[in-house]
Amino acid sequence: MDGREFAATVAEFEAARQRGEYFPKAWFDRLSLDDAYRLQLALIRRRGTQRVGWKVGLTSTAIQQQFRVHEPVFGCLLADGKLESGHAFRRGELIEPGFENELCIVMGRDLIPGATREDIAASIARIHPAFEIIETRGDLTSQLALALADNAQQKAFVLGPPIERQKVPELDRAVVSVRINGAGVATADGSAVLGHPYNSLAWLAQKLAQFGEGVRAGDYIMSGSFTRQFPLKQGDRIEATFAGIGTVTASVA
Repeated sequence: MDGREFAATVAEFEAARQRGEYFPKAWFDRLSLDDAYRLQLALIRRRGTQRVGWKVGLTSTAIQQQFRVHEPVFGCLLADGKLESGHAFRRGELIEPGFENELCIVMGRDLIPGATREDIAASIARIHPAFEIIETRGDLTSQLALALADNAQQKAFVLGPPIERQKVPELDRAVVSVRINGAGVATADGSAVLGHPYNSLAWLAQKLAQFGEGVRAGDYIMSGSFTRQFPLKQGDRIEATFAGIGTVTASVA
């Protein structure tokens, strides 16, 4: 779509959002993925919210099978969604929520497209154990482009205490243990994230360059879930422990 048509489409999507329609029906099966990403970025700019980093989604085989997709996606992390471990959500503030178990990598310097795994390892400042809190605001499986325009389900990200770069273990071997209300529900290691979480960052740097964006020093990067996505219900207390890294918790009152 040309510039004038794109500007009108951004306004139409924002008006629909204000009405509580996150996946505008008039746009079912009409958007290319590239236009969806352009809309996502334009809508974030239009709202004037501060972007503090990026999420990479649909990285593990378990999640790709769950949502029937075959490549990662990206979304924006926003300042008002950055929360500390132990945060208690109110059920009424979330739309059909779920959570994913991830590492949040904070960049110490810019990352160029084509960076090697060694380049990436040298570019990070610290790593947090983390949850991504998502909202199911529409059917991602059947309308992936609309989900991307709607910032790829992103709602919040919850960070546990960090470890510095010098103490980071071999991330592809780091095992996460996930518990809901004290019961173990999943274990997996970092190789579930595109073989290694740093591969997620390499993909992101390459993809963002197509849209004039990049991975910059200070960015928070949610690198992708080790396990499948879990629903988050009222009364739930969730905990994820990443061996050699730390623990993150959250709950829904």
